[in-house]
Parts: sequence; C-alpha cells; structure tokens
Amino acid sequence: MIARLFKYASLLLIGLMLLVVLSVLAFRWLPVPTSSFMLQSRNHVDYQWVDLEQISPYMALAVVAAEDQRFPEHSGLDMVEIEKALISDSGPPRGASTITQQVAKNLYLWGGRNYLRKGIEAGIAVLIELSWSKQRILEVYLNIAQFGDGVYGVEAASWRYFNRPAAALTQQQSALLAAVLPNPEIYRVENPQGWTRGRQRWILKQMRNLGGVQYLETLNRPGSGHAGK
Repeated sequence: MIARLFKYASLLLIGLMLLVVLSVLAFRWLPVPTSSFMLQSRNHVDYQWVDLEQISPYMALAVVAAEDQRFPEHSGLDMVEIEKALISDSGPPRGASTITQQVAKNLYLWGGRNYLRKGIEAGIAVLIELSWSKQRILEVYLNIAQFGDGVYGVEAASWRYFNRPAAALTQQQSALLAAVLPNPEIYRVENPQGWTRGRQRWILKQMRNLGGVQYLETLNRPGSGHAGK
C-alpha cells in the first residue's frame, strides 16, 4: 500500500513538473491567462493583459528600481542579496527575491516564507531565465503583479487608480504603483500613507540614479537573458 501511494505521488510530481516546464515554454510567446495568486484570490479579479509596448517605460523602470536593480545582470537568483539575507536572517531568505523569482511565485506557487517554497521558486526562476528574454520576464511580471485587492497587472491598476491606460502612466504614478508591491494588501495606492509616499520618493530617486528610461536598454544587451522574445 505504501509503495503504491509512493508510486502515485511520484507520478503526480512528475506530471506537475512536466506541466510547469511546458507552460513556461508556451508562455515565452503566449499571453498569460491567469496566475496561481489570481486563482487563490478571495476577491473578484480585475486583470487585463497588455504587451510591454503598451506599458509606460516609467512603469517598467520603476519596478526594476524598486524590486531588483541587478535584474539585467543575474540569471534568476541574485546571489549578492541572497548572501546578505542569509547573514542577517536565520530563517529562509527574505528580501532577496528577484523579479524572476516573483514571476515564478506569482504564476505557479503560493504565499508565505519557507524553504520548500523558496526552493521550488528558485528552480522555476532558473527555468524561466533559460527560456525567456529579460523583456519577456518583465512583461509577465508587470501583467501579473498584484497592486491591490483583486487588482492584478499594471493595466488594471492604471485604470482603477488613475483612470488611464498603462501606456500613459507618469513617473510619479509609476513610482507610487511600484511602492505598494511589497504588500499591496497593506500599502495602498489610493490615499497613500507616510510609508508609501516615502517609498515612492525613494523609487523616484533610484530611477534617476539608474539613468532614467535609457537604463531599460541594458535589457537588450547580449548576456541579459538567454532567449529571444
């Protein structure tokens, strides 16, 4: 009986792994219809896919400045930040997730912090980096990131909070949206409080320090991403 259960569990695990691999390969080109986090949401989901060309470059720069400034350089895992997190924290690495890892988590996994999820997340992140370009990773991230209760993706967030398409977002608006990403259920775009405003100002400063939207051109350079879009 135990052997049979182990066999079925192994087959299920292999099937899930194959499903993830095939979907990662498919999502290299296809719009992402939903995500694990959207399916787990208890609220009505407001979501609309848009291509990267339909998103303000300020928004793309804002999330890189806020979440992962070594995004063009790493291969899915930022070893510098992971080392810092391990030194400063006795638990699972925190504050070291790259944009690629967040795509892996939001698309396939669940919330919370534990070694099992972080390990699976890291493996999927490496697979995504091997399969997608940096532009594609950023495009998917901007489309599935949560910006509020039931609000997923920058297009839905832009219409919800600013009554405009994502292509028309300003620097200030982009930085404010990026400011709530650490926890959009606590930090709010509407009526932002002191911490959110302070983070918005910090992100704007980081955007300038990176050199403005010209920084996004580094995503096109050889070595930034392993696959063409």
